[in-house]
Formats: sequence, structure tokens, C-alpha cells
Amino acid sequence: MKVSRLVSIIMILLDKQRIGAQELANMFEVSTRTIYRDIDAINMAGIPVRSTSGVGGGFEMMKNYKMDSTVFSTADISTILTGLSSLSNMIQSDELINALAKVKSFIPADRVDEIQLKTDQIHIDLSQWIGYRNVQSYLEILKIALQENKLLSFEYADRHGNSTEREAEACQIVLKGNHWYFQGYCYKRNDFRLFKLARISNLKLEEIFFTPQDYQKPLLDFTDILATIQTKIKLRIHKSIMDRALDYCKYEDFSPDGDEYYIVTFPFVENDYYYNILLSFGDKCECLEPLHIRTELKRKIHVLANLYEN
Repeated sequence: MKVSRLVSIIMILLDKQRIGAQELANMFEVSTRTIYRDIDAINMAGIPVRSTSGVGGGFEMMKNYKMDSTVFSTADISTILTGLSSLSNMIQSDELINALAKVKSFIPADRVDEIQLKTDQIHIDLSQWIGYRNVQSYLEILKIALQENKLLSFEYADRHGNSTEREAEACQIVLKGNHWYFQGYCYKRNDFRLFKLARISNLKLEEIFFTPQDYQKPLLDFTDILATIQTKIKLRIHKSIMDRALDYCKYEDFSPDGDEYYIVTFPFVENDYYYNILLSFGDKCECLEPLHIRTELKRKIHVLANLYEN
């Protein structure tokens, strides 16, 4: 059960006269059964929510009820503030500012320092150190597109560098790993696509409205797929790149080889992406086996070296 969803439901009930279970389920992309469980949890927390059946029925807060600030624990409020603050670093909006202000209003005066200390113990900064700098401005455009159901136009470069002009209906903003994407219905492909923001240029909000459609959620977990196509290779790496190698494998995959090196069992897929990972390690990494991958790495290194012959 997500505390953030419970808080959001409470906010909605405080703001609205009445709202149905199905409407709440659609908002949070959960089942109505989950919503009923959430309402039960809210009632158990001491917040009186009543339900009415029939046409026009739904959930509503008892009239003249005032929120008791002791409903939320220190950990609850700290968690909510951490999440909202991390989003506000990337997406500036009145909604986030208002949400932060409302949550802070729940904090009793005698718990302000305690909650501030807990909140400061975790800092999430989604902005980048270097590199692609359009993320924040593009996220603002995407947020408006989602709120107002406006069409987007942009140029998109695929992984081979080929650029095409696109128009798409935005459906969802996605943060996966350290990369931002948006899921949208692409008019060029007549299908749903996951667009990486780093490959987008000239993103524009068009004055063309669309009716939101049921969208296909993007596939974001490739664990099962990778398990069927990955093979294990053996690398010898210098200790100076151990932290980088740990982005792709576990510490248990390392065994010492003298004082300066490790032998690593490394998960590998035979495509350009994975070969480029190994090449990015430079002379701090040697592929020991299998032979055909070692041979292909040698070929790629010779091709690279030939670029600098003249």
C-alpha cells in the first residue's frame, strides 16, 4: 500500500464533494478493490470517509471534518516530502508547490526539526551533472501536453543516428535508470512508442487537441528477456574501473587476481551496445574468454586504430 497514494486520495476527498471508486481507480491505475482497501485504511487511521451507493454515489469526507495532523507519522511525512522535493527539482509546477505546502501544514510545531532531519537524510537529485541539458524544459512541455491533451511535434534520432520528424500524443512520462522517456502514440508509426528525451530535438507543443485513448504501458523490465539471451564472459579488469563494472554485474561476480586486478564473470549480449561497454573500459579491461568475443573485440580495436593512422 503506497503512502503517497493514500495521501493523494485524502487530498482529493478534502477538495471534492464526492468521487467514485472507478474514477479513483482510473486516476491511480489500480483496481477498484485496491481503492476500497485504501479507503478502509484511511478510515482506520481516523479519517472519516463515508460511501454512498447508486447513481451519483461514491466516497466523501464527513462534513465539517478537519484533518488531524497527528494522523501521519514522522516517517510518513518525511517520505512524502522527499518524493515531492525530488520531483520539484525537475518539474516546476503550482501543483507540486501546493502539495508540498499542504503536506508541510500537517507538521506539528514540536515535530518540525525532527521531520526536517529525517527528510534531509535522503536527497534525490534527478538533474544531470553534465550532458543533455534540455531535460527539464522538455519535461515542462510534456507535463503541459499531458494536462491539456495537446499534440507534440519533434525530431527523433534512432540508435543508428537516423532522424525523422514525428507527431505524437503524450501518454506517460517515464524515468528509467538515469534516463527520461515519454510513452506516446506516434502518428508516423501508427502505434505506441517509448521516446528517449536525449534523442529528441525541437520539441514543440502544437495547438491541436486529441482525445486520450487507452494506452499500452511500456515494457520496462527486461529481466526475463535478458536471462534468455545473455551469456557469461570472463574479464580481467583493473581495480580502478570496479565501480563502473558493478553497474552491470554483482560484487559476487568478482574474484581477486593479485593486488591490482579482478577476474569478473560478466553478463554479455552479442550486440554493439555490449561491445561498446567493454571498449569503453579501455586498457583497464581484457576479455579472456570466450575466444570469438575476444577476437571480435580485437577486430573492432583495429578498425578504431585505423581511423588515426593518417
